Amino acid sequence: MPEEKVTGPASYFPSIEKKYGQPISHWMAELEAVSDLKHMDQVAFLKEKFGMGHGHANALVGWYRQHHRP
Repeated sequence: MPEEKVTGPASYFPSIEKKYGQPISHWMAELEAVSDLKHMDQVAFLKEKFGMGHGHANALVGWYRQHHRP
């Protein structure tokens, strides 16, 4: 059975982990700390605090907001 191709925000996860040296769980915890912020403010937080690129930050925030919010 062929492997299912990962699409959407999760498709960025391997490159995010490689580039920034932290597992995705680390970034989810960072976003949990600013969970009261709006989407783009969370993106700005990752970009400003960690020097993350917009695409990577947006993918993490998108995934977080889909899977870790009530």
